[in-house]
Amino acid sequence: MNRIFPQIDIPATVAAAIQDAAAEMLTEKAKTVRPTHRGRGGETLRPGPETPLWNAFAAQVHPLLKSRGEQAKLARLLGLHRQSIHAYFSAGSRMPDAERTLQLLAWLIAKRQGQSPS
Repeated sequence: MNRIFPQIDIPATVAAAIQDAAAEMLTEKAKTVRPTHRGRGGETLRPGPETPLWNAFAAQVHPLLKSRGEQAKLARLLGLHRQSIHAYFSAGSRMPDAERTLQLLAWLIAKRQGQSPS
């Protein structure tokens, strides 16, 4: 019997079963974490299961854009079309670049503090 931890006395059959279960669990975990789409390196991410931080951020911003004209105001502030804001937060089909994401974060903080984001 191969003992990695001599202070623990586990029969070989139980140890083998635990090792097999651990290996199977790791294999299953690797399948769930693996991205579904493997593009070329440097390719822009799309919103989805592989972007949990963006999903949480978008969920916080979306309610603030419900009022009439809020998407247009934010689009003007970011120098984008209103349709881009819709694609980011309502349709969930696109994500902004890094600079605009930081601008959006600053906008969200200003809105939460009751300040004018412009």
